[in-house]
Amino acid sequence: MESIGMVFTILIAILVSGLIGRYLPWGLPLPLIQIALGFIISSVFDEGILLNPEVFFLLLIPPLLFLDGWRIPKDELRRDKGGIFQLAFGLVILTVLGLGYIIHWMIPSMPLPVAFALAAIVSPTDPVAVQGITRRLPIPRRIMSILEGEALFNDASGLVAFRMAVLAAMTGVFSLTEAATSFIWVAAAGIATGILTTRLLSIAHIRLNRFFGEEHGAEILLSLLTPFAAYVIAEAIGGSGILSAVAAGLAMSYIELSGRISPLTRMRRTAMWDFIQFTLNGFMFILLGEQLPTIFTDAIDLVNITGHHNPWWLLVYATVICLTLTAFRFIWVTVYVYVPYLISRSGKPSGLPKWRHILIISFAGVRGAVTLAGVMTLPLFLPDHSEFPGRDLAVFLAATVIIISLIAASIALPLLLKGLAPSKEFHISYNNQKKLAIQFARQQAAEHLTSVIDGLKKNDHLDVQFYEDLKKQLLSDFVNSFQLEEDEKNLEYDKYLTERKLRLALIVQARTSIFQLARQNTISDELARELVEKLDFDHIRFS
Repeated sequence: MESIGMVFTILIAILVSGLIGRYLPWGLPLPLIQIALGFIISSVFDEGILLNPEVFFLLLIPPLLFLDGWRIPKDELRRDKGGIFQLAFGLVILTVLGLGYIIHWMIPSMPLPVAFALAAIVSPTDPVAVQGITRRLPIPRRIMSILEGEALFNDASGLVAFRMAVLAAMTGVFSLTEAATSFIWVAAAGIATGILTTRLLSIAHIRLNRFFGEEHGAEILLSLLTPFAAYVIAEAIGGSGILSAVAAGLAMSYIELSGRISPLTRMRRTAMWDFIQFTLNGFMFILLGEQLPTIFTDAIDLVNITGHHNPWWLLVYATVICLTLTAFRFIWVTVYVYVPYLISRSGKPSGLPKWRHILIISFAGVRGAVTLAGVMTLPLFLPDHSEFPGRDLAVFLAATVIIISLIAASIALPLLLKGLAPSKEFHISYNNQKKLAIQFARQQAAEHLTSVIDGLKKNDHLDVQFYEDLKKQLLSDFVNSFQLEEDEKNLEYDKYLTERKLRLALIVQARTSIFQLARQNTISDELARELVEKLDFDHIRFS
């Protein structure tokens, strides 16, 4: 019962953390609030949650990576693919090798493969944590898109490198040739499995709907099970379940463009995935805070193996790791941006990023959920049943790196972003694309309405002018419903705003009356839900 109580307490803490983060006058990052709440929870319960590393990883990581792949803007991903690739793969390789040797040099008692594993698991970044820090600040859209794309792929590359380092630590054998061959197979099998799994599930779903009709609950459940299916199948054939989950999300984003999902299913599915993302991220950070006392105690007990007696050396190690990670990011981005222009001697073009932007990218490399979930999967024992060397120390350092990176970003990013103007290029491009989409949709809708009206005229005797006036009104409502209030005002738009205000007033009052009838047992609660659901859709439409 205490374990059940702990789970419900964590869920309540996730809810409370959202409220605290929303109303605090200073922009304290949500992950730090959740870690603090987790630490408080650990002092209330006598026993913490005993984590099974593999189960913990399976339940939390695939859906988050799937969602990242699904929702990331594909046009921005294609535009910035060069910079994203360099950060997600080149920087990860540099981090694993460079930081791995530095960790082994600082802590000789930690075997080199374990040091590489620790370096690999702290290489993935967390854009959700960055968004929590910058939610009240104008971070340039281009930088945010690069950070999101980097995080999507360095999650995969970092975790694959982590798995290889752990395998070397378990077997005591490492071959660069075998590692490269294994990486190619693991990556190719994982990506192919994710794409094929999503495609096959989509085809099966479409065919079942043709025979049995659409069931909204089943559709939502299918989307929830897809990342787990992709992950498990990839792992079963020796591929990367991580890359499979990412590829499944990317494939799902393209399948969604087919428009075969009903609007109701899309709305419900979106709400469900928003809930899952918020809950799982919150669960991991609160769990980190809840595990901190145990992690600290175990790590302090091991401080003697590092050659020191003062436990503060552990904090020094974590700080050095964070500084090294930031320095690697700064050097890597600087080299990637400036070296090509120095080699070509073409001078400094106007489009070259400013040093301020490079510093923002450097400090925005916050570590978060993936690092925590990954380090928890370190094996407890070696094949000979002896304890995995340096496991508790690696867990402590990874957890401390997460906290330090969050605190450092919370201090540095507001200073770097202060006074930075929003990107005009993005807003211009967005508005142009929006106008183009509305114009094209209006043209297609007008042609479709004409054909529908021609068919209706054959079956009734309504006035021709009625159809023309109705068509004009429908097209006007369609266009006006996409306008923003800061757009150029005109009489037609003012009329639409007035009509929308009246419609919303009617909907709110009608919904209140229906709930009142249900409370008085005049109508059934089932009927009330059905009627209110229809009103909610109209409310969303006119809001």
